Amino acid sequence: MKVFKRELKRPKSSFFLFGPRGTGKTTWLRSHIEPALNVNLLKASQFMEYETNPSLLAKQVEALPEGSWVVIDEIQKLPELLDEVQDLISRFEDTISFCLTGSSARKLRSHHSNLLAGRAWTREMFPINSAEMDFDFDIDLILRFGTLPKVLRLPDLNEKKEFLSSYVRTYLKEEIQQEALVRNLSKYSRFLKHAAMMNAQVLNLSEVSREVGVKRSTLDSYFRILKETLITFEVPASLLKAKVKEVAQPKQYFFDPGVVRALLSKLNDPLDEGSGYLFETFILNEIRSAFGYQGETIEIEYWGVHNSGEVDFILSVGSKKIALEVKYSAKYKKEWSKSCAELLEKKKVNAAFGVYLGADSVKDRGVHFFPLVKFLKKLHKMELV
Repeated sequence: MKVFKRELKRPKSSFFLFGPRGTGKTTWLRSHIEPALNVNLLKASQFMEYETNPSLLAKQVEALPEGSWVVIDEIQKLPELLDEVQDLISRFEDTISFCLTGSSARKLRSHHSNLLAGRAWTREMFPINSAEMDFDFDIDLILRFGTLPKVLRLPDLNEKKEFLSSYVRTYLKEEIQQEALVRNLSKYSRFLKHAAMMNAQVLNLSEVSREVGVKRSTLDSYFRILKETLITFEVPASLLKAKVKEVAQPKQYFFDPGVVRALLSKLNDPLDEGSGYLFETFILNEIRSAFGYQGETIEIEYWGVHNSGEVDFILSVGSKKIALEVKYSAKYKKEWSKSCAELLEKKKVNAAFGVYLGADSVKDRGVHFFPLVKFLKKLHKMELV
């Protein structure tokens, strides 16, 4: 079995650990924390025990020795337990640490919008990134099946397909149906396919609303569910005032290319013209994991002009803005640098980079294009900021 050394570092004190199911939170915890108390709210017996008697947690923690860790898995299943946790952290801040995991932030935000008022760090677990693969991977396989740990460990392609298909079914059943997040699961299932079709593209909500057959307000709630269950990440438009008629609508990116293809029922198909969007998805999640595991704050936007140029990502790190172009092609083209170069010339960004599948680095009008692996190494070493 392949073993991946995860880049996430354990905080020294209490923290939330969010991440979609299957990204490896439980496996990571086993290798980084030896809890004196382990509460798994996915287990019906433990869920019922703490639901009927939340004060039980306090009695158990009070009996623990100093320096102990308490792990509570899938805390979103019982957000009311956060009242007890908040009190315990304030009472035992220097002696007991808590790790609270979750695959959804929906109930937590509705019950405790301040997430323990800053008393706990927040970390996120992503699928396996390129640094954790030691930069040794087949990009076509990644775009076809993604980088969930289980997918990468399965040697047989049919097993990868079966797992991803099952993953999508499980999401609908456990995250959506059991949480009673939507009234009409069949419409939500149809929406999911359209959302996957729009992955990495500017959203046309009116068109999606017509295709799915739901009201615009319902569609908004559907997209919110995707974000709050950590399945998608919204990239807003950056209004740099570099040109008139800048695009203002956001884009939605799924957390894994393989999940996108599973939702589209394309796991048996070869890569097609939509592979560029999958490549963008892969690069975006590499950026998010690289900065997230370093504990660095980054804002990610894109920039575009109606019927004109676009820059895939605008990365804001502190006061510095970086333009990034992503191209799923092995042959460099001069027009790739045009929009980034314009932003550089107008001093709307401090630096501009590109990543593509070619073998050579290219610099054109101040824009540095790097081969994929070289770009990823620079990204994870924080050499682009």
